[in-house]
Amino acid sequence: MYFGKYTEDGAAKRPRFGALRSVEMAKLKEEIERFLHSLDVEENVSPNTLRGYRSDLMQLLAFVAERRCREPEAVAAGELDQTIVRGFLVEQLRRASASSAARKLSAVKRLSRYLLREEILSADPTAGVSAPKQDKKLPNHLTVDDIFRLLDTPDTATAAGTRDRAILEVIYSAGLRVSELVGLDWQDLDEELELLRVRGKGRKERIVPVGRAAIDALHAYRDRIGELCPRGRKDDAAIFLNQRGGRLTVRSVARAVDNYTVQCGLAAKISPHALRHSFATHLLGAGADLRAIQELLGHASLSTTQKYTHVNLDQLMETYDKAHPRS
Repeated sequence: MYFGKYTEDGAAKRPRFGALRSVEMAKLKEEIERFLHSLDVEENVSPNTLRGYRSDLMQLLAFVAERRCREPEAVAAGELDQTIVRGFLVEQLRRASASSAARKLSAVKRLSRYLLREEILSADPTAGVSAPKQDKKLPNHLTVDDIFRLLDTPDTATAAGTRDRAILEVIYSAGLRVSELVGLDWQDLDEELELLRVRGKGRKERIVPVGRAAIDALHAYRDRIGELCPRGRKDDAAIFLNQRGGRLTVRSVARAVDNYTVQCGLAAKISPHALRHSFATHLLGAGADLRAIQELLGHASLSTTQKYTHVNLDQLMETYDKAHPRS
């Protein structure tokens, strides 16, 4: 309980930095919970992002508690310093990949900015702590021929196969993340304009075009939902359902794509995200503008989309060899 200052609605107001024992009173675990709450309420981040931040910061709390030889609940927020952050980063690099360690450091940086803003800390414990260098991996994607083979693999003589064909068509046609796909409702589809309303990361909505082949596959699937869900629907709004009538999960889609990858004889294991990468790669290869692809994919930053420019290096080199007079 804080004393002396209150907000207009009568709630206790946190003392500003410099007030009596403000740093000593603040417990790191409680501040992490307040930070996560602010992400949920103020920034409206997605549930998956929130879970990721919680996992990373609870690992940080456990690390500090172990270093300080006390219970996590007893760790003060003021004990988060540069030595702790550097030690935490080194520990993560021993256990996981550079990209995973960099993600965890990013979570700590955001928490630190929050604690500075709230004046729980007087100095940034992440200042001067750089993220580890990461290997730049090219996005895993399929050729156009391989995509067509994969799309033709589900057995449309069955209701489940008809649904799975629609799933593959929609992911590739609209370049969706799997979480966006399973979150689709029938009201999100405008068949006349051939558009989909998609809820992406951070619960941001965007409108994307969807091809006629995907819409036809959705029609075929919709006609067989009763056969797919003999006991009825538990979710009337959702497009993609399981056989119990509930909304399909991300994990179920991943398993289905994995099975169809094996069935059609693709050499590499393909995730649903590879269909999204293929969507972007094929658009870029056909001359689509990078900014337009950014909008279609729902990337907040163009730098995220620019990785697809590396995928077409062979095509660019071939063009160079044909066109440059000194090649």
